[in-house]
Amino acid sequence: MPERLTEMLMDTWTPLIILWITVLPSIYMAPMNQSQVLPTGSSSGLKRLSEEQRVLNRSKRGWVWNQMFVLEEFSGPEPILVGRLHTDLDPGSSKIKYILSGDGAGTIFVINDKTGDIHAMKRLDREEKAEYTLTAQAVDRDTNKPLEPPSEFIIKVQDINDNAPEFVDGPYHATVPEMSVVGTFVTKVTATDADDPVYGNSAKLVYSILEGQPYFSIEPHTAIIKTALPNMDREAKEEYFVVIQAKDMGGHMGGLSGTTTVTITLTDVNDNPPKFAQSLYHFSVMEDVALGEPIGRVKANDLDIGENAKSSYEIIEGDGMDIFEITTDAQTQDGIIRVRKPLDFETKKSYTLKVEAANIHIDPRFISGGPFKDTATVKIVVEDADEPPVFSSPTYLLEVHENAAINSVIGQVTAHDPDVSSSPIRFSIDRHTDLDRQFNINADDGKITLATPLDRETNTWHNITIVATETRNHSQVSRLPVAIKVLDVNDNAPEFASEHEAFLCENGKPGQIIQIVSAVDKDDPKNGHYFLYSLLPEMVNNPNFTIKKNEDNTLSILAKHSGFSRQKQEVYLLPIIISDSGNPPMSSTSTLTIRVCGCSSDGIVQSCNVEAYVLPIGLSMGALIAILACIILLLVIVVLFVTLRRHKNEPLIIKDDEDVRENIIRYDDEGGGEEDTEAFDIATLQNPDGINGFLPRKDIKPDLQFMPRQGLAPVPNGVDVDEFINVRLHEADNDPTAPPYDSIQIYGYEGRGSAAGSLSSLESSTSDSDQNFDYLSEWGPRFKRLGDLYSVGESDKET
Repeated sequence: MPERLTEMLMDTWTPLIILWITVLPSIYMAPMNQSQVLPTGSSSGLKRLSEEQRVLNRSKRGWVWNQMFVLEEFSGPEPILVGRLHTDLDPGSSKIKYILSGDGAGTIFVINDKTGDIHAMKRLDREEKAEYTLTAQAVDRDTNKPLEPPSEFIIKVQDINDNAPEFVDGPYHATVPEMSVVGTFVTKVTATDADDPVYGNSAKLVYSILEGQPYFSIEPHTAIIKTALPNMDREAKEEYFVVIQAKDMGGHMGGLSGTTTVTITLTDVNDNPPKFAQSLYHFSVMEDVALGEPIGRVKANDLDIGENAKSSYEIIEGDGMDIFEITTDAQTQDGIIRVRKPLDFETKKSYTLKVEAANIHIDPRFISGGPFKDTATVKIVVEDADEPPVFSSPTYLLEVHENAAINSVIGQVTAHDPDVSSSPIRFSIDRHTDLDRQFNINADDGKITLATPLDRETNTWHNITIVATETRNHSQVSRLPVAIKVLDVNDNAPEFASEHEAFLCENGKPGQIIQIVSAVDKDDPKNGHYFLYSLLPEMVNNPNFTIKKNEDNTLSILAKHSGFSRQKQEVYLLPIIISDSGNPPMSSTSTLTIRVCGCSSDGIVQSCNVEAYVLPIGLSMGALIAILACIILLLVIVVLFVTLRRHKNEPLIIKDDEDVRENIIRYDDEGGGEEDTEAFDIATLQNPDGINGFLPRKDIKPDLQFMPRQGLAPVPNGVDVDEFINVRLHEADNDPTAPPYDSIQIYGYEGRGSAAGSLSSLESSTSDSDQNFDYLSEWGPRFKRLGDLYSVGESDKET
């Protein structure tokens, strides 16, 4: 009864508060006690039952509620009464106090502690929280002692339709092939509703199309979009904009709705054949166009796109099927016509071709709508061009004998101008191919003649290039290679293949083969070489040797007797005549040297000469000389190394460490002035080691031997300083053993007895103005210039 009443109230959207109270227990207390009343402790106001009654009968609960309900989003001027709590222990004397705890207790839900009424203080949203779990307890108001154990109950927030459907994944994009049948699947959309899906119809959605008909339809409950119109053509319209609506409350009036968009694109299928833009194409081409060059383009348009629009071109008819070809441009899908073979205006001036364009990928579903091909006619006009001369043959092979006479005709080349004007042709030889100028050509008739003698043995083939030039237009030139083969004539005599030297053993036997020789001939007869060997007429009756022709065109030399002796004759010379089989035959005489040698019992040569000795051990004279040279070089290197190791570094000048020129002499005597000649002896300036000899140099070898001079005996008094310095200067200038470096020698002796007197001004007591410099002119020619300077100064002062 209460459940049906609740459903009726919710269907009419009327707020309802369900209160669970203990009044009217006869109406619905029993079923609630059996299934929904929360268990609590036994009431103190109940009679104590017997043990049997407790077993057979269900004990009565003190609390009389199970769960409470409150509508979401309900608001009013007063707090909403959710329900009332009551215990059968409450006699109505207000001694019982009701306490509420749990979710939202004291904030969202407030209880009247006297009456047990529960009020909702705030506006509730089921989508935010669907239910609240609370705990109720009855206590003594004076002592706060619990009268009953605490019991839990639930307050459920009842849903109302306050949320519209939403398409979370929208907007949508979908594709479907063009020309699809009705009912072809396109895509599926999905909407969500935040309302309670199990309570009422708030979340029951129904889909519909607001825009996009009659092309597409949607299943109301599954939201599957399908095609609704057959044979939709992409070439007519490629994209469709569809609006989908989702409405709750099962689509009834008053329900909330949401929309989304679906962009549907038709994909291409090959349902259109290629079509030429025009049925007839005209092209012109010069006759001298290069092979493979494009001469024009044709285009077959296809309304399809991508792979479905690709076409291949083919020449199916025409008089130029072997002259022209057509290929497809992968980028533009054009048909490119190219030249396969050379064109000749004089031979054919125009061509007509039939070209076909066909789709590469054909859809079997639409093959009935074919054919997926098209044809067009192409006319090609060949235009005249000034062409170069054309030789009558693409190649020429000429032959000439090597003994041909100068200016003899070898052959002839011909060429003509293919143009209508037919210009005369002049011939010439490209001298880069005939550097030796062995051939000439007649400029008018193209006859090739011989300019210099030929030799087949030097060069068998000659390759020259003939140039043909139009006389009216020198830019029109053709070039042609001509191969000239030099034919052989028998102009070379045969000769030995190599220089032979035979060795004959002293203990040889009669008939023994001494040597086998072969011959060569520079000529090249057609039937091969065949040589004839013979001895000179005066050697036919030679008592020592004879010859024998072998089958392999070689010659064997045989000894006629034994008992040859080196002491009797060491060397024999055997002239042999070699003739060929040519016409006329050629012959030459070659001499074979035969040496008599001492041999071992088994015929091994041992003692002909130095060469024969070294032959048994496998070494030649040159090898022995090389080995000896290496041994000598190693010995020289060892001697040099030992010498350098024993060499000692000695100074360049042999001198004693006590050379006075290297010493510093210190003394404490104070000099006595210019007249003091006793403080230092001039003899100490002389080298004590060089008085009786000279200082040798070790780093150079003097060009002449320096004769040591006899040293002067040191004389403390009366030493001629001028003579001493001059002697030393002369020795230094002419001594090849003098040190390579400059040396400074300081002489502290001023000398005495000079006619000029002392030049020192240390003891001068007069000024420059009081001095008379006339005596300078008396000092000789060396002081003449100084005297003139001071004399001029005096005369200027007087002036």
